[in-house]
Amino acid sequence: MDRSAVVVRMTSTASGENYDIDFFWDPVCPFAWVTSRWVHKVQAQRDYTVNWRFISLRLLNANIDYDAHFPAGYEHGHTAGLRMLRVAAAIRRDHGNEAMEALYDAFGASVFDVDRRPDGLDPDAQPREWLGTAEHLESILEPLGYDLGYAAAADDDSLTEIVQADTDAALEKTGRDVGTPIISFQPPEGPSFFGPVISRVPNDEDALKLWDSVITLASFPSFTEMKRSLREQPQLRAFGLSADEAGIQEDWKAGSRRWD
Repeated sequence: MDRSAVVVRMTSTASGENYDIDFFWDPVCPFAWVTSRWVHKVQAQRDYTVNWRFISLRLLNANIDYDAHFPAGYEHGHTAGLRMLRVAAAIRRDHGNEAMEALYDAFGASVFDVDRRPDGLDPDAQPREWLGTAEHLESILEPLGYDLGYAAAADDDSLTEIVQADTDAALEKTGRDVGTPIISFQPPEGPSFFGPVISRVPNDEDALKLWDSVITLASFPSFTEMKRSLREQPQLRAFGLSADEAGIQEDWKAGSRRWD
């Protein structure tokens, strides 16, 4: 069987448009960002269409005590992600799904393709506290040609309902003990899963090898999970890593780096 043909055109329930893949993203998740760069490489070589949908880490952890379960700064980061997703929800409402790819690219680049070290030693680097502020949001909106008034959507809690609806749709496909990203093939009826969680963006050839392997696993009816909790830090500029450096190994729990 030609595995490149496994994904076929079907209708996404989110929009009524035809997509090969639903990709659920949170703009502050480094693993979602790396995985999305891999999906872009596959998309270019296989001519797939992707519906870029929302999933909020802040909403996923709504009932979690951040101080007790997460390292310092996680609550701010997840909240900043929700603020960005509210802006994305307003833009999707007014401009359609086709606006989401470029918006996610811009959000992700502003979070990860920058010098932003947690030790704050670089005086020219934007601190993480900048994320989700009006200044940050406007710096994204202006180059894309959007009205800067969309930045105010970050404080519009009514838009949380839109983000929550996408988040709930993602969890309905995978169950609740997951993180980001979530990918659905052949939506709305095809297989879905959390991941793949990767820390480096593969080259073009390896991107297709990984894709075909994932498709094979995901399409096997009784396949459920293959996992290891040790992960290396994502190979991202914001983590102080260059394209040829490997990050340190960290032990993660339930899709997040918690203390417990």
